[in-house]
Amino acid sequence: MNDARRLIPAAMDRFGARVHAVPADRWSAPTPCSEWSVRDLVAHMVFEHRWAPHVLAGEAMDEVGERYDGDLVGDDPVRAWDEAARLSHPAWYGGAALVHTSFGWLGVEEYAVQMLVDLTVHEWDLARGAGLDEYVDPEAVAEALAYIASDPIMLAGPGLFASAVEPRSDDPQNRLLALVGRGGSAL
Repeated sequence: MNDARRLIPAAMDRFGARVHAVPADRWSAPTPCSEWSVRDLVAHMVFEHRWAPHVLAGEAMDEVGERYDGDLVGDDPVRAWDEAARLSHPAWYGGAALVHTSFGWLGVEEYAVQMLVDLTVHEWDLARGAGLDEYVDPEAVAEALAYIASDPIMLAGPGLFASAVEPRSDDPQNRLLALVGRGGSAL
């Protein structure tokens, strides 16, 4: 794989390591996603990665249906993430050429880079909300930044991100975070 799929498993592992590192008293802490606590952010990623194996196998959204609606994390967000990651991980190594998403049918490469953006930005969001080290993998940042910078629909489209802000520095991580409306890291 020469596309973003090659980066997804490691990005999932890094996100998972951060989930495991969340201090017990930080699950209800706010994140840079104004509507989400640390727990809510992990729940969002659990939802995304419970869906991933289905769409990567070529299933349409209506085939998956509502099976993942509701609270997927319960009182154990770590276990919920681990289970979602266990199911999602192997799905990235093969599967359909097209996937069905809320945006319609996409090439798997497009879906992969969108999921990498989600993992990378939310890894930083999780770190900020949980009080963890905010450094994010430079290769994932570069891939996500190149995609976000080249696709204004992702920035101005369906309200996926906050409005862009001025980056704190020219560092690629800060530029990516600024494009998706985060103040950035002290890099």
